[in-house]
Amino acid sequence: MGESLHTVTTMPTARRSGCPFDPPAELVDARRHGPISGYTFPGGKPGWLITGYDLVRAVLADQRFSSRKELLLHPTIDYGDMKSPPAPPGEFLLMDEPRHSRYRKPLMGKFTVRRMRLLTERVEQITADHLDAMEEAGPSADLVTAFAKPVPAIVICELLGVPYEDRGSFQEQVDSFMNGETSDEDLIAAYTATQEYLAELVAAKRANPTDDVLSDLTTDSDLTDEELKGIALVLLAAGFDTTANMLALGTFALLRNPEQLAALRADPTLADRAVEELLRYLSVAKTFMRTALEDVEVGGRTIKAGSPVILSYNTANRDPERFADPHVLDLGRQDGGHLAFGHGIHQCLGQQLARVEMRVAFPALFNRFPTLRLAVPPEEVALRPEIADIYGVKSLPVTWDA
Repeated sequence: MGESLHTVTTMPTARRSGCPFDPPAELVDARRHGPISGYTFPGGKPGWLITGYDLVRAVLADQRFSSRKELLLHPTIDYGDMKSPPAPPGEFLLMDEPRHSRYRKPLMGKFTVRRMRLLTERVEQITADHLDAMEEAGPSADLVTAFAKPVPAIVICELLGVPYEDRGSFQEQVDSFMNGETSDEDLIAAYTATQEYLAELVAAKRANPTDDVLSDLTTDSDLTDEELKGIALVLLAAGFDTTANMLALGTFALLRNPEQLAALRADPTLADRAVEELLRYLSVAKTFMRTALEDVEVGGRTIKAGSPVILSYNTANRDPERFADPHVLDLGRQDGGHLAFGHGIHQCLGQQLARVEMRVAFPALFNRFPTLRLAVPPEEVALRPEIADIYGVKSLPVTWDA
């Protein structure tokens, strides 16, 4: 291939002022140069950055690229000679076949479209309860703490069978190690406490099964308690943080696009399409990592065995070769097929649950508060740092007419 290779030397850590929903400008620029760029990892190791939709999708479907934790490099942190250990039992997102399927297969029947849609009525009730509380305490709120976090937190706690009396402290622990805002010591302490709680929860379900996913797994599979603890942690992370940030950042985006919000209010049947467009437009799970297990040709380039690869979901979902006017939020968009939930064997297991929660939450929020608006100038909305695994807002102050 005669074309020179565009290279990126550091991952951008900031978004342009006034453009909180767009990918960092350097990543958009890399996509303009082509769907694949060279990338220099911290410590000087050469690797690759894939920004184009077709190539990201192809790598996600190609099992010659590994998800194993011990093979992955961090895109922004140099750990020197320190080697990452393999993923603990049950944490299947960071595993390849056949270990990955050992943990994913027992879960697949529990997260089908049909089973998740059966949860709609319960999600509606949880949503209404929090909107009632917001209205009673209003006419202002931090949407993150009042609505975006507690709704998916309660749903995932109920799916896992966390007892009602434990949910408050459990959610605080989980939030502490997921939000990326605490000190290393506090993060480790919260993570350890969460692990210990999940171990106790699995043991309790094994002894006295109830009507929840964890109990089902203790009776329907040969998984050990250690494996079930790992699976519970994966479900917790996937079912809480991403949806919470989609609800908050999605609300922010709709408030900044009033004509699209007006269309959603005028036509409730737009809810499904609105959720898919917000997933594409925001891509809160921004990047994922892979490592080549052998030499692989990708986009006319040879990715050598052992080379680390960054897959940029947020630029893939803004690829002009795949989506018309990709930087425009258009709830009537017809060209679907975003990669917000990934693709291939690691495609998000809980995507249907996330869809149910968002399809319920967004219309309910804006129907309850038709005058909902930001309580601060948009540039003062505190965003999560780009180095966090999941993008979103730290807080979203809103108000409405009482």
